[in-house]
Amino acid sequence: MFPEGTSVTEHDGGHVPEIDEDAREIPEPPEEVVEAARRLPDHWVSVPDPAWSGEGDSEDGNGGVPPEWAIPGRWRTDGTGEIVEWEDNEEYRPSPEARGWPTPNDPVDSAIQLAVTGYGPTGDVLRTLAAAKVAVLTAPDGGALAVLSAEDEPVVPVFTSPLYYRAVGNFAARLVPVAELVEQQLPDGYALYVNPSGPVGMVMDTEALVEEIGAQARGEERPAASGPGERAARSYTVAVPVGEAAPDATEHAGALVDTLPPTGDRSLE
Repeated sequence: MFPEGTSVTEHDGGHVPEIDEDAREIPEPPEEVVEAARRLPDHWVSVPDPAWSGEGDSEDGNGGVPPEWAIPGRWRTDGTGEIVEWEDNEEYRPSPEARGWPTPNDPVDSAIQLAVTGYGPTGDVLRTLAAAKVAVLTAPDGGALAVLSAEDEPVVPVFTSPLYYRAVGNFAARLVPVAELVEQQLPDGYALYVNPSGPVGMVMDTEALVEEIGAQARGEERPAASGPGERAARSYTVAVPVGEAAPDATEHAGALVDTLPPTGDRSLE
């Protein structure tokens, strides 16, 4: 038996190939894999990404078996149970933690990171954002500043965390409920660009966000736009990766500042 709590997948694929002496360096396996390997000579052994929930995520509906996209790769053992080889999994989707992204600062930040990497439903982004307050950059007249995204979309940058807001520099801002911002201050054709200075941001589908805000006001619970493990649904959100930022996100904040208009220009009434 494996140690209690260990999530190790055994791959008994029949013939085990000869050791490739020219194979690249073997990633250091966690202790539970080393322990399992001793009991599984001449086998492939793997562990899923820590972000995999383990509950009904596999394509065949078997929640106890990690899907291929959640497995970084696998180790091979020799006849004595010693790990001697590593094989990458080309289908692997690295989670936010595996990518080295900073720990999420709030529920919206967490939902975005999970949705973009395929470990959470995009519906969670809508649900958490609709109920949140965000920092909005302001012009001297009090209007919200608008910019063009990397896709040349007219957007209003908003920030769910002081960390991401401070990363863009010394700009005035105000804290506004998303429902108020979308329903009263966002003109037609504009969308919210959430956390553009974070490790990953999202340009939200305004119509879907308005529907979610209305549903919450009526006390209705809407289904998620997509299940865990699926890519972000374009009908709800458009993922706009801004790179794998360091925790302070300064590099991408600088890129955002370059797109901001001069003070007072292109403000939203």
